[in-house]
Amino acid sequence: MALTPVIFLIVALGFNVFIYSNVHPDNPDDPLAGSNQIILIISGLLAGIMAIRFGKNWQDVFEGVAKSIMETSKAILILLAIGALAGGWLISGVIPAFIHYGVQIMDASYFLPATIIVSALISMGTGSSWNTTATIGLALMGIGSALGFAPPVTAGAVISGAYFGDKMSPLSDTTNLAPAMAGTDLFTHIRYMTITTVPSILITIVVFTLIGVFGEVNESTQNPQAISDVILENFHITPWLMLVPATTIALILFKVDAVIAILVGAISGGIFALIFQPEIVASVAGVSELDFRSGYLGVMKGLTEGADLGSGESQLDDLLSTSGMAGMMNTIWLIISAMFFGGAMQSAGFLRRISQAIVSLAKSAAGLISATVGTGLFLNLTASDQYLAIVIPGKMYRDIYKERGLAPENLSRSLEDSGTVTSALIPWNTCGAYQSSVLGVATGEYFIYAMFNWLSPLMSIAFALFGIKIRKLAKTSPSSESTESSPE
Repeated sequence: MALTPVIFLIVALGFNVFIYSNVHPDNPDDPLAGSNQIILIISGLLAGIMAIRFGKNWQDVFEGVAKSIMETSKAILILLAIGALAGGWLISGVIPAFIHYGVQIMDASYFLPATIIVSALISMGTGSSWNTTATIGLALMGIGSALGFAPPVTAGAVISGAYFGDKMSPLSDTTNLAPAMAGTDLFTHIRYMTITTVPSILITIVVFTLIGVFGEVNESTQNPQAISDVILENFHITPWLMLVPATTIALILFKVDAVIAILVGAISGGIFALIFQPEIVASVAGVSELDFRSGYLGVMKGLTEGADLGSGESQLDDLLSTSGMAGMMNTIWLIISAMFFGGAMQSAGFLRRISQAIVSLAKSAAGLISATVGTGLFLNLTASDQYLAIVIPGKMYRDIYKERGLAPENLSRSLEDSGTVTSALIPWNTCGAYQSSVLGVATGEYFIYAMFNWLSPLMSIAFALFGIKIRKLAKTSPSSESTESSPE
């Protein structure tokens, strides 16, 4: 019975995507513009109706829904701030400057592995995959397109690096949350994660290196130098523009709240647009000469509505357009609808019941670890939030791991190998919706290229099945660091 809303959701979403793919095969984002949201809400209503059958009432259900939506309010504010940042960085010339400088120093043969490494370093330093894709990720997407790489390929490299850094950073909220739920300490958790995480990222880097060397680059893409020349003709490019992203990243590194740091970056972009790109601001405002009123109007329109600065004749046009804050509304609608479904499922007790059924099937250590990974993925699909995919199985499995003599870092690593990274692979999950919206690539398109994100859970299961580095609880101390390969 608990699976009924899930089965309905999966079937209805599949049907919906199939119908829309036939209507507009060239636009995989069509279902995300509203129809998937309706299906998520209908599935949530089905869960609520069934919850009443099991003794709940509508007040209980809607309290759970309200709590679920409230937990995503920070994510919604960040999305709005990033929409403004994208607009501010475009009209100020920051994004064009990144592309101009990037094509001067980057080569297609090593761009993709370099993208993974740069994204990983920024994410490890900031502790946030979201902040990484919103800042350096935007720039790398532009450079990748200029070098002839398809956007899904570059997006996969950015996301792979960003989530590796997020997983391994002691500053990351999920990296702190997982050991807290499992009952181990942060640095034991990080050290134990390297066993599965390092092989996953190394394989990813090797594959992307091969793609860069032997893969096909879009032959119709303009020569990178020609793209650089077009940028110089339309923007005043100066190293001073790099102060805007440098300030934003510095604020994030110093743990300033992400909403504040990103809004500072957006507003700084608007100020620098008035200083360095007055003609662009005037164009966005729809006037020929800039004055105080039109300057204010141009900056505000750039932040809220975005701008299209292309000529209509070149492939550079895609890099010179953004929808600002308004462009984030479909994503925000999707997140709220997904939280409606997840909140209804959780308040009805259905998520816990399904997870308990999964646990009952896990008889060995390898089975328990595999069940943990599967539960994390399942909750990312149904609860639509990576935090719930860490917290719920963490609470459920903690005592079971202890009863079976398994060290808590086995649980914390499994939570991260599934809950943290697979969230970006699901279109209606907060992370999948966010990454797709920020990078401008549909989740289904970058899925196969986000190699690290789907390699991590597979690596975790494979290591468990072969009994590699399954840590047992020491008889003398639950926190012992002893490592012992399980025969199971």
